Amino acid sequence: MILIKQAGIHAPEPMGTADVLVAAGRILSIADSIEVPQIPGVAVEIIEAEGMLLAPGLVDPLVHVTGGGGEGGFGGRTAPLDAENALAAGVTTVIGCLGTDAVTRSHADLVATARALEARGLSCFCLTGSYALPAGTLTGSIESDLVFVPEIIGLGEVALADHRGAQPTRQELARATADCRRGAMLAGKRGTVLLHLGDGREPLALLREVLDHSELPRNQFLPTHCNRGPDAFEDALRFGLEGGNLDFTTSTTEPLLQAGEVPAAKALLLALEAGVDPRRLSLSSDAQASLPAFGDDQELSHTEVASIDSLWASVRDAVKTFNVPVEVALAAVTSNPARIFGLADRGRIEAGLRADVVLLDADAFNPVTVISNGRLRWRRDG
Repeated sequence: MILIKQAGIHAPEPMGTADVLVAAGRILSIADSIEVPQIPGVAVEIIEAEGMLLAPGLVDPLVHVTGGGGEGGFGGRTAPLDAENALAAGVTTVIGCLGTDAVTRSHADLVATARALEARGLSCFCLTGSYALPAGTLTGSIESDLVFVPEIIGLGEVALADHRGAQPTRQELARATADCRRGAMLAGKRGTVLLHLGDGREPLALLREVLDHSELPRNQFLPTHCNRGPDAFEDALRFGLEGGNLDFTTSTTEPLLQAGEVPAAKALLLALEAGVDPRRLSLSSDAQASLPAFGDDQELSHTEVASIDSLWASVRDAVKTFNVPVEVALAAVTSNPARIFGLADRGRIEAGLRADVVLLDADAFNPVTVISNGRLRWRRDG
């Protein structure tokens, strides 16, 4: 058991100061004052949290948990995600997927890595498929992956408007999404389809064609990298105003910024000012992906590696620099991605939900203590 005393709770909306009791991986109780339980043989760790903030553990909806990259050859492959780095960044749940490379990276390794991260205290789900369509899978089909593999909860990241993608047709994207939706319904999952947006003009044009010519619902999709360039950002804002979900990438590089990428924290503010429903907005780190720079002839010039630390850094920038309300910034990395991917047991501070919580220094607005699935997994030294 863990008893957190007198924290300022953001659930993510502000709830005032309270005690929180955690046991058996769940939030048992939230109250003005909770007495230390006296249960023979059960130790209770007390965390004095006066002056601190308590928020849900972060849900990162795009992480290349097995490593990414490879656009420049084998030397450009990036390392797998380290669970301790993620926990130290306040992240308690990640959604892993393959990207450009679904040849030397496999779905079997993706699921095995998810289970390894889970054993180290970091909750991990997976998406089947990759940049390409038709999609590679673990069991032979998108539908059966969703039905038979507990960790697989959706499809992605399918690349649109990107020279590295498979240049899918409207029919191919619609069929893959329908297979994902049907399999998810059979398995009691959400079946969200994560769409990688490249730097082509009107990158959401193909998605709009799918929505116009099928019965598939708009909220089945989550376009990501919506802030990677001015064309993508403008098209994404239109899609958000039409009721679509939007995901902004927090990892960036100087070449990307010079090419017109909108920093994720600023993108969050601009989307709010444009009138996009804040419940439709999420942030993701794209951790362990390569961040390639291509010249005018689409030749690779160099790459950098995306970091999971960028997720919290962007939340802090949104609050501290762009004056985004704390509850809105937190929702973009907690309750919103949890809802978009159908993870109903997390993303909020609420009795009965999974005990994934982060204690924050109220002044510096940085993680101090991280509890994942009811266990203390990380604490800042000093």
